[in-house]
Amino acid sequence: MLQAWHLPVAPFIKQNAQRLTITLWLAGDDLPQRVTLRAERDNEETSIPMTRVRNAPQEGVTAWRATIALDEGQPRRRYSFKLLWPSRQRWFTPQGFNDYPPARLEQFAVDAPDNGPSWVAEQIFYQIFPDRFARSLPRKAGQDNVYYHHAAHRDIILRDWDEPVTAEAGGSTFYGGDLDGISEKLPWLQKLGVTALYLNPVFTAPSVHKYDTQDYRHVDPQFGGDQALLRLRDNTRRAGMRLVLDGVFNHSGDSHPWFDRHNAATGGACHNPESTYRDWYSFSEDGRALDWLGYPSLPKLDYQSSTLIDEIYQGEDSVVRHWLREPWGMDGWRLDVVHMLGEAGGAQNNLQHVRGITQAAKQVNPEAYIVGEHFGDARQWLQADVEDAAMNYRGFTVPLWGFLANTDISYDPQHIDAETCINWMEQYRAGLSHQQQLRMFNQLDSHDTARFKTLLGKDVARLPLGVVWLFCWPGVPCIYYGDEVGLDGNNDPFCRKPYPWDAEKQDRDLFALYQRLARLRKQRRALRYGGCNVLYAKGDVVVFMRLWQQQKVLIAINRGDETRIELPWSPLMAQTEWRLEEGKAQLTGQSLLMPAISCGIWRNDSR
Repeated sequence: MLQAWHLPVAPFIKQNAQRLTITLWLAGDDLPQRVTLRAERDNEETSIPMTRVRNAPQEGVTAWRATIALDEGQPRRRYSFKLLWPSRQRWFTPQGFNDYPPARLEQFAVDAPDNGPSWVAEQIFYQIFPDRFARSLPRKAGQDNVYYHHAAHRDIILRDWDEPVTAEAGGSTFYGGDLDGISEKLPWLQKLGVTALYLNPVFTAPSVHKYDTQDYRHVDPQFGGDQALLRLRDNTRRAGMRLVLDGVFNHSGDSHPWFDRHNAATGGACHNPESTYRDWYSFSEDGRALDWLGYPSLPKLDYQSSTLIDEIYQGEDSVVRHWLREPWGMDGWRLDVVHMLGEAGGAQNNLQHVRGITQAAKQVNPEAYIVGEHFGDARQWLQADVEDAAMNYRGFTVPLWGFLANTDISYDPQHIDAETCINWMEQYRAGLSHQQQLRMFNQLDSHDTARFKTLLGKDVARLPLGVVWLFCWPGVPCIYYGDEVGLDGNNDPFCRKPYPWDAEKQDRDLFALYQRLARLRKQRRALRYGGCNVLYAKGDVVVFMRLWQQQKVLIAINRGDETRIELPWSPLMAQTEWRLEEGKAQLTGQSLLMPAISCGIWRNDSR
């Protein structure tokens, strides 16, 4: 049987000045007579004959090599391999062999040069819902004011930290978490291994979640105001941490002065057709403002307006630019429901405006990280390079849920085996360049989903398997606050419980697992920059390898009963001495013995 190996990392690719050398390994009885590299020059397909390498990398393996120029063409270098016999051909791509040419966006791809933010792949992110993470003392003026929340038709509720979350008034219930509280807990996060923070919205807004922005230019007093963000920025820098904000630019809140539903006497667009801001929103013929998904408190912003464009991203002092400049110096934006942003109450010209946001951010800070929120397929935006990365629900979170928790993104039953799960993940990865894959924002859950622990239900013993996968799969891992100590919770508001700072309420074994995996990721460049090769995916077991130069990390996950499997022969496994780093699985040669519901992580000794 013919086998092939290629990953878009060394030793399979090597850059030397303005040349990129690409190598394919083959093994089997029916080897091709010729191999051609299908590459591109300014988006035009071109075929480059490959040369068989005289010195084989290993016994039984032949290598074919070709070189492409990097001083011409587009930075994203897409390629695949055409294998030729006297009367037939086959193609090799990231998804394996095929009998016909692959689609353009389903080929190997590397960015050379890579213009994305270089620091992202090094990080371990931590997502914080500010009201529920940590409460500083003493309280400052304005932090605990009770006011009327128009969208909920009631006063807000203030609760003590240890009071349970209830379904009542989810968006109007505050526990008093703030930015100074985050500052105080940075040592705890450093102990965990966190190097970057992503905060849910911090700007002035009436709700606890702050996605109904009332003022894009100031931090909410409940969170400590502008000075608290400055203190947090200073403290994160001292701790060597990055800080990314949540940008809600698809809609504002209806209490924003631009709109101002609740005060007809002002110049807001809601009641005043002559308002300066009228064209910043869309209105139906009967004068009703178009909102986001039926929420009247979230009127859609209309990017047909050139003055709105200037205010949000294009102008020199636009909102996007303002928070990236000093003294704030934020490291990037997570863009809320960014695929829905656009013109005329919908998503018209969406890519144009998302690109505009990203370009404006990069003009202030070329290394700014722009990550889009997409529950669906984000590859249209990524392939157009209008974002650096996306929240990787479709390519990581949801297939992992299907395999370990037997549910999909709608919480409908989904029972998939290892092969289906990996095919899903690999098919999604195939549409992205290697560098984009490394920047994808991977999470087990978030403020918009039920907690992974809760989704697992009776299969909660599988929780460590998901954590291992999170830290080892291509992409940057992000921990949703509290997951590391076993916080549970169903959908909003229950996935937004206050952090359990009482040590007796924390799962310290789970916390220790997160710590070990964070250390391992920091130690092994293969986990941060390596290619990914799946060696086995059947039934209950997934085995994959991360490879960077001579450094290897092998990861095995078994969701089911105790099992012994024989891994297929691979030159990536041969002549390697493995050291077990995590788990109780046993690897002897190609034979893998895995206890029930277990994982194993091995590394070689290469640095």
